[in-house]
Amino acid sequence: MAIPLMLEKWSGQINVVTIGATKEEGGSRSHAIKIGGEQALPYLFQEGAVPYKPQIAFEVWDIAPSEWPQELVKAYGNALNDPFAWAEKCIKEYKAKILCVRLQGSHPDFGNRTSDQEAKIIEQLLKKVDVPLIILGCGDDAKDNQVLPACCETAKGERCLVGSAVQDNYKTIVASVLADGHNIIAESPIDINIAKQLNILISDMGLPLERIVINPTIGALGYGLEYAYSIMERARLAALSGDKTVANPFICFVGQEAWRVKEAKVSSEQGIIWEAITATALLQAGADLLVMRHPKAIEKVNKYIDDLFRR
Repeated sequence: MAIPLMLEKWSGQINVVTIGATKEEGGSRSHAIKIGGEQALPYLFQEGAVPYKPQIAFEVWDIAPSEWPQELVKAYGNALNDPFAWAEKCIKEYKAKILCVRLQGSHPDFGNRTSDQEAKIIEQLLKKVDVPLIILGCGDDAKDNQVLPACCETAKGERCLVGSAVQDNYKTIVASVLADGHNIIAESPIDINIAKQLNILISDMGLPLERIVINPTIGALGYGLEYAYSIMERARLAALSGDKTVANPFICFVGQEAWRVKEAKVSSEQGIIWEAITATALLQAGADLLVMRHPKAIEKVNKYIDDLFRR
């Protein structure tokens, strides 16, 4: 006697967030990317729709990274010294569909570039490449409040994903995103309650919940991955059960976490494996957008995503 298949039915759905605007939509991108929209837990296709594949963004900095391990530096070579060459290498050689631009050069300890200088970089980058952009500040709240509004204005109409808004520093960034038609990254420190509260605070300023992407903050394999996984899982269960305040796609900064651990620095092969395994685990937790670094790790994870959807 065959055992009937037990299927869970959910009342909620994850919001769909669109990154990038084409010419027809008032921007200049060659394509837009949609993330989210799930009506079931990750890859349980029989239980509900999973309309969009998770996406992987290549990370590009405005300055050459000083602390990246040599194994990672080799993948990009001299292009790391020029953000435009770096971006073009990602697209032409590695077929990147979306870029994550980190404006690290604006940090007071790493060049202290002005808002005008960083806005100029975004302006030139938008002319040189035509993929959607994620724009990140340097992590210094005071400097981000100067730089990110200038970059939002420069990229007006391109529907970028801008971050990060945190509980202690969100109002200026939200106002700029709202004024210039972008989406926002809401960052919370591995805490579902703070994630929910921050989303409410942002939406109270007039930015719809449908334009928020959650950065739950994560750990790499062996460095807190299991705790991050459980927080993401709890948030996704709450969202699918009808809690609209956390019904947002997840963005996970995999490369940043994976390549800082000592195990990833043992060899190029081990670093690639460390980044890829961290990424695939987070996909099972519900990640919709991964920001990664090594092209070979990205290639492996893209294949993994294709295999999941092929089944």
